Amino acid sequence: MTLLNRTPLFALIAVVGSALALPAMAQDAQQQQAAQAQQESATQAQAAASSNDGGQTWASVDTDGDGSISKAESQANAGLAQVFDEADADKDGKLTQEEYRTYAAKQQK
Repeated sequence: MTLLNRTPLFALIAVVGSALALPAMAQDAQQQQAAQAQQESATQAQAAASSNDGGQTWASVDTDGDGSISKAESQANAGLAQVFDEADADKDGKLTQEEYRTYAAKQQK
């Protein structure tokens, strides 16, 4: 095979390789966007539920003072309400501080 015959072959291989790589890169970008959105929700909820700088604290969201946050109480914080079902590990309708810490730690990874 001469040098003149190899050039179009190399170009063809490069084009085909690039075309096959595009769907894989697009899927990876979608997964990264979904993960980022979920992490932002968790960060918002964590900041609101545990902030001591004038924001909401766990005690301020826990209006009945039982130490856990019900689904109704979580509505006072949009970020917490959004992740409530996922963070409520035992699905008892009450979010404990330990359940929330575990959820937030998983989202940080």
